[in-house]
Amino acid sequence: MVREALLQRREGGKVRCLTCQRQCLLGEGQAGWCRTRENRGGTLFTTIYGLVSSLSANPIEKKPLFHFYPGSVALTAGSWSCNFACPWCQNWEISKRHGAQGRFMTPLAFVDLTLRLGCQGTSISFNEPTLSLEWALEVFRLARKRGLYNTFVTNGYMTEKALGLLIEAGLDAMNVDIKGDAEAVRKFCQADGEVVWRNALLAKARGVHVEVTTLVIPTVNQRPSVLQG
Repeated sequence: MVREALLQRREGGKVRCLTCQRQCLLGEGQAGWCRTRENRGGTLFTTIYGLVSSLSANPIEKKPLFHFYPGSVALTAGSWSCNFACPWCQNWEISKRHGAQGRFMTPLAFVDLTLRLGCQGTSISFNEPTLSLEWALEVFRLARKRGLYNTFVTNGYMTEKALGLLIEAGLDAMNVDIKGDAEAVRKFCQADGEVVWRNALLAKARGVHVEVTTLVIPTVNQRPSVLQG
């Protein structure tokens, strides 16, 4: 579903996306790096609002979050695309393309289903959840009112503003996927690894439970200096 993007700034005849740290500047008809946000008539729109590509109730340890409500279950939703370029992606079927398949779910429908299934919380995962910012904010607010916890499984490459909004809406825990050292993140993900650490530290400082994960890739990030750093 198409909806006006929450974080944007008009600059001349273009519009800048302020959702993720790439902060794409888009001319009329252009889509951002993630392909989920487009400039239409001088206004930025998200094209994946409420579009769910994957949905399942998972043990919280599968997120993976091992020290946050252990033994509980979170209803987990994912959408489409990503703002990283990792060639080893484990969910490439949904992260490397923006598809029209899947189902539309309102935030209320998702939270109601979470409760009906007996889950203790919500999780936005599978693809990069930052791209579903507008939907996630509404889910988190509703879920918190219903006594559910809210989690995010992310590469951590959102703007400080986006992170702040998520925390204010009810983000309780996040697993941040650390792809490697700064060189590896720059080479393989086409991103700035320092931003990821900045956001992990900011979230922790604001009371969010933060855990980090690294998928070990030979020749990329298996060195002890990377894994211990």
